[in-house]
Amino acid sequence: MAPAEPLTLFDPEPPPTPAPPNRLLQVRRIYAEPAAADSPRGRQVLGRYPDAELVEVPSHWQIPDLHGNEGNVERWVRVKTETLVLGVKKSLSARPNGRSANWIAPSTANGCAMACAYCYVPRRKGFANPITVFTNIEQITGYLRRHVVRQGPKPEPDQADPESWVYDLGENSDCSVDALVSDNVADLVATFRELPTAKASFATKYVNRQLLDLDPAGRTRIRFSVVPEDDAQLLDIRTSRVAERIAAVDDFVAAGYEVHLNLSPVVLREGWEEAWAALLQRLDDELSPAAKAQAAAEVILLTHNRDLHEVNLGWHPRAEELLWRPELQQPKRSQNGQDNVRYRNDVKREGVQRLHRLVAEHAPWLRIRYSF
Repeated sequence: MAPAEPLTLFDPEPPPTPAPPNRLLQVRRIYAEPAAADSPRGRQVLGRYPDAELVEVPSHWQIPDLHGNEGNVERWVRVKTETLVLGVKKSLSARPNGRSANWIAPSTANGCAMACAYCYVPRRKGFANPITVFTNIEQITGYLRRHVVRQGPKPEPDQADPESWVYDLGENSDCSVDALVSDNVADLVATFRELPTAKASFATKYVNRQLLDLDPAGRTRIRFSVVPEDDAQLLDIRTSRVAERIAAVDDFVAAGYEVHLNLSPVVLREGWEEAWAALLQRLDDELSPAAKAQAAAEVILLTHNRDLHEVNLGWHPRAEELLWRPELQQPKRSQNGQDNVRYRNDVKREGVQRLHRLVAEHAPWLRIRYSF
């Protein structure tokens, strides 16, 4: 008689594999809370960057080399490229949101490897905001499942969705880039695939074709942000080119995603109407009938921030020639307590109306869900 096979009570954790080369992330140092580094998700991230130096920290918020270090302005892009942080998400809550989504889901990451000149995320962490991965993904997805069940069926349509509760996943990060670092995004897509009354949603400026393999089954909405190419070249630093984002739309629709467009940010500058007309015409020319049939858009005019303006002057002053327009802007207190600036009410109102007219003329199939 052949000897019995040893009994396996659980599938062993697969060994992590190094991340493939990527221009956005050439990680040399990982700051980690001990509990985060010791978790399965933390070990996965560490395994993807086996040559990186591991530095233990008491909290992902308490890293003097990063947070509040004014000298990092001169190393803005280098920090984003070479540094990661691992932490544990302590507080789990879904905040109501009446614009793009019904709820803001608990973050599974914050910070970003990209460097858009108008991004609000770095305002929270001083002078650097590399990606922080929250490793307690099982707690986060469990919380989301329970929260969705508590809501029950959606009682009536709204601007977020006619049938499903919509949960925004990437308030403080870009999920397409986060998916390069860990399987958190894959786990979120899998979670919402099993929730018939809810959808995940995230905006992105990065085309990560690995996401095409995740089988979202229509339960994840990806919102590709598009702007005129000249604006993107100056402001959307380290992102996928706008042409690449547009070219990806049909493929993501075919892979089972709901794909919307963020017309964002709309920057009011000389020639902006002609540039947006050309972009909208390009969308009309290049997107398939299937993509157009399910498409919708958000129109978001630029919001900026005085502190970020000062940071940008230290590393990318040319951007501020478009972003910092005191003669057109007024103070604005944001929902998260930031002191921002946006276009004056009259300027913004006129800009929104003009963009709506451009959409109606050049891409009449593109339903605008909301404007902000």
